[in-house]
Amino acid sequence: MAVTHSFAIGREQCFQQVERLTKSHSLHSSESLCKLLRYLAEHSLDHPGVALKEYQIATEVLGRPAGFDPQSDSTVRVQAGRLRVKLAEYYSHEGADDPILVEIPKGSYVLVFQLRGKPGTALTPAPQMELAEKKDEVRPSNRRWVIAIVVLALLLLASVVTSAVLLSRDRNQSAAAPAVPAAYRLFWSHFVDAPQQPLVVFSNGNFVGRPETGMRYFNPASDARSFILDHYTGVGEVLAIHQLDRVFFLLNRPLRVKRGALFTLDDAKNNDLIFVGSPSENLTLLDIPGTREFIFKRLDSGPRRGDLAVLNVHPQPGEPENFLATPANQPTVEDYAVIALLPGLDPSRSILILAGNSTFGTQAAVEYVCSEDSIKELLRRLNVSKPAELKPFEALLRVKIAHGVPVVEELVALRSRSN
Repeated sequence: MAVTHSFAIGREQCFQQVERLTKSHSLHSSESLCKLLRYLAEHSLDHPGVALKEYQIATEVLGRPAGFDPQSDSTVRVQAGRLRVKLAEYYSHEGADDPILVEIPKGSYVLVFQLRGKPGTALTPAPQMELAEKKDEVRPSNRRWVIAIVVLALLLLASVVTSAVLLSRDRNQSAAAPAVPAAYRLFWSHFVDAPQQPLVVFSNGNFVGRPETGMRYFNPASDARSFILDHYTGVGEVLAIHQLDRVFFLLNRPLRVKRGALFTLDDAKNNDLIFVGSPSENLTLLDIPGTREFIFKRLDSGPRRGDLAVLNVHPQPGEPENFLATPANQPTVEDYAVIALLPGLDPSRSILILAGNSTFGTQAAVEYVCSEDSIKELLRRLNVSKPAELKPFEALLRVKIAHGVPVVEELVALRSRSN
C-alpha cells in the first residue's frame, strides 16, 4: 500500500473559513464586502495563479458599467482596502483562534489562505490518501500489520482530538476577554463607568413619498403630516451603529438603541446618550441643549442658499465662518462632521454627538471615535491622559469621500468647553 499525505489546507476548508468570515461581527453587515470576499475566494481557489484585474472586479462584483476606468475610479482599491482592514479586525478579536488565516496581500486581489503558525503553508488540494492497487491479494501477515496500524492510528487520533478540545477550551477562556486599548477606556469612560447602559439614538428623518416612486424630506409648509414616513435612515448611520457595537463589545458594555422618532425628554434626563446623525434628520437634537461652537444650519442667502453647513461660531485665525460640504446637486466627495462631548440635562449624565452634514459624514465621525489611532490623536490634542481630565469639547472633521465611502478623516478644529 503506497500512501501519500498532504499537510496543507483543503479547498473545502477554505470556503468554510470564508463563510465564517462573512457571518462574523466584523463583516456580516457589509453586503458589498462579503460579496467581494466570496468572489475573490472563488477566483483564487478555482483559478490559482490567474491574476484579477480591477476592471473585472468592478464590472462583475461592484456593479460598475462597461466604461469603468480604473485609472480615474478608485472604487476597487478602496473596497479592497476596507476588506483588508475588516480581515485584520476579525483576526485580532473574533478570529483570534481560527486555524486558517485569510489575507489579501497589498498590490494584488488574490486571497491567500494559510494555517496559523505555519506561514509557509498555502492552499493545496485537500488532504488525501492514494492507494496503489495491486492485482495480487494481500497476504495474511500484511493484513495483520494493516489492522495494527489502523488501531494505532485511531488511538493517536483520539489522543489528538482530546488534546485539541482541551487546548481550544483554554484558548476560548483566554480569548473571552480580549485586551482593550487604553485609549478606548479613556475616551469612552463617561459611558462605560456610568451605572446604566448608554442609549444610542440614531437619526430617521421625516420623509414623504414612496420608496418605489421616490422620497424627499417632509416640508411642513406644503406637505400633510399624515403622509410622513419616519422609519428610514441612512447607510452611514447603519454602519455607525455596527462600529459602536463592536467597540462596546470590547469594553464589555452592552448598548441600547432607539430611533430618533421614538426618543423622549424622559430618555434625555435619565440616560447617557450617544446621538448618531445630523440635526437635519435627528430632530431630537433640536429639542435639547446642543453644540455651541459648531452648529448645523441651512444657509439663507448666497449661491449655496438652502445647503446645510456647519456654522463656526467663534472662528480662529485662518478658519472660515461656514464649513460647506459638496453642493447638494453634485456627487458627494467632501463633507464635515461634528464630534461633541457635552453635559447632559442631568449634570451627572453625558451626551456625545456624532453628526455629519450627510450620512457619509456621520459614518466618518463614528469611525473616528472607534479607531484607536484617531482617539489617541484627539486625546493628545485635548491634553487628556486620565478620565478625570476629559471635559466637554467640540471637534470638527473634514471628510474625504470616494464613491459613497469615507476614506480620509482630518481633525481641522477643536474647542474645549468649560461646562
